[in-house]
Amino acid sequence: MKVLVTGITGYIGSKVAPRLLADGHDVRGLSRRAAESETGVPMFTANALTGSGLEAALDGVEVAYFLMHSMEPSSNGSFSARERTAAENFARAARAAGVERVIYLGGPIPAGGAASHHLASRLAVERILLEASPDSVALRASIVIGTGSRSFRFLVHLVERMPLLPMPAWRTRESSPIDERDIIELLARAATSDRVGGQSLDASGPEAVSYGELIDRIREHMLVGRMTVSFKRLTLTPIASRVAAAIADEDHELIGPLMESLEYDLLPSGSNAAELLEVKLHSLDAAIERALREWEAAEPLAAR
Repeated sequence: MKVLVTGITGYIGSKVAPRLLADGHDVRGLSRRAAESETGVPMFTANALTGSGLEAALDGVEVAYFLMHSMEPSSNGSFSARERTAAENFARAARAAGVERVIYLGGPIPAGGAASHHLASRLAVERILLEASPDSVALRASIVIGTGSRSFRFLVHLVERMPLLPMPAWRTRESSPIDERDIIELLARAATSDRVGGQSLDASGPEAVSYGELIDRIREHMLVGRMTVSFKRLTLTPIASRVAAAIADEDHELIGPLMESLEYDLLPSGSNAAELLEVKLHSLDAAIERALREWEAAEPLAAR
C-alpha cells in the first residue's frame, strides 16, 4: 500500500517506517523541516499548523500515520491548541485526498478521573482523526519502554542522578508500559488489518505496575541502590515538575504535562490491540533490559 509516515524523523516514526518497508509497502515520509530520512524513503515537507504541503504529501496515499505532537516550547499558542489545529488540517487534507485509513498513536483514558491537560489533548486529536475516515485506527499507549522514549528516559535519569528517590502520592498509580518493539509491531499491523478499522484500541503491555514499582524495576536493572522516601500527602506541583525536569535535563514544557498525567491510573479499559492484531508481547523486564542495553551501547549510562 502507499503509506505516509508523518513525524518520520522522530522516535516512533523512524522506527515504524523500516517495519512498513519490510512488509513491502510504498512508504513516504513527512517532516515540518526539510530533512532526509535514515530509511531513504521519499520525503515531503509540510506544516500541519498552516496546512501548507499536506495536499502534495497525501496525494495517492492509502494509509497515513499521524505521529506528530506539539509539546515543545512555542509562542504560537498552547500545545493543546496547536495539536487540535494540526489534527483538523491533517484530517481535512486526508479526507480530500481519499485516504482510506489514518493511524494515530495517542494516550490512554484515565480510570476514575478527569483527563489531564496532556491526555485530554490526545483524546481530542484522536476524535478529530477518527472522524476523518470511518476506517481509521487509534492506539492508546501509556509509557513506551525504549531508548528513544522521552518518558522512559526521564525515569532513567531520575534514578541515575538522584541518590535519594522521593516518592510522592502518585507512586501508587498504575499503568501498563509497553515494549518499543511491540508498539512498532502493532502500528505496522494496523495498516492492513480488517479487524481494527474505526476503533480506539488499548496498546498496553502485559503487566500493570505502579509508578513506584516501575521506578524500582528500572533501578534493579540498572544495578544501582537507591533509597526511597514516601510522601503520602505530596502530590504534583509546578515546582516539583520543574525540579524533576531540571534533574533529568528535560524541557519543563514536556515534563510538566507528562507528570500531570501521573495523578491517574492509566490502565486498559477497552479493546486490546495485541489480541486483535495477534501480537505476542514482551515482558516488562525484557523491555527494560533491552532498552538499557541499547542506551548503554550508544551513550554513557553512569549509574549502571
